[in-house]
Amino acid sequence: MLAVFVVLGCAAFLAPGLCCHPKEYPTTDGQCCPMCSEGTIVQRDCTSRSGTRCSRCKNGTFMNQPNGMDKCFTCTSCDSGHGLFALHVCSDTTDTVCEVIDGYFCKDVDATGCSAAQTHTHCAPGERIKEPGTSREDTQCEPCPPGFFSEHGVNCTDWTTCSGTQATLKEGSGITDVVCGDSSRNHDMSILSGSLVVALVVALLVAIGIKVKKNEQTP
Repeated sequence: MLAVFVVLGCAAFLAPGLCCHPKEYPTTDGQCCPMCSEGTIVQRDCTSRSGTRCSRCKNGTFMNQPNGMDKCFTCTSCDSGHGLFALHVCSDTTDTVCEVIDGYFCKDVDATGCSAAQTHTHCAPGERIKEPGTSREDTQCEPCPPGFFSEHGVNCTDWTTCSGTQATLKEGSGITDVVCGDSSRNHDMSILSGSLVVALVVALLVAIGIKVKKNEQTP
């Protein structure tokens, strides 16, 4: 009695075709037809005299489940211009599986593998690579510590220490190294500069003295 109620209830309260068996699909005229298998779609619905006629998915399309559909799914395209390549090509039963090329990491992962990729971050001068980028993670950067510099944003190198015979011509920064020079040459240049200043002062005083003396001799 309960079974009869369930069947009558299904027929009375649900739309035609919704009580089809799990491996069947409802047609537009309210019939239940056997589903097509993976890799195929419905070419013609079943009739009272024949079963469902199915056709194979064409190249570039696939069907990954038993179905009652008349169109296959379009295969995913892996765009190399956006950092993707086909790890597994599409077949009539499976979609393409995309993966990232070197220098990129995956931003969005779905059933087809990676659906969107982005280039790894390049660390700026004054920074170094803390963690290299992977196919799933971006590069992590960090500033160089004091006393170190990074010109290209890859590794930090400690500043050069000028030797005892050298002088620091330019202090180092996070981007540039210390610049050292010959301290004896600098000393000689300083002495020479000082001598030139003294000579100029003496010459100026002599010139002033001569002028004053001429003025005193003029009646």
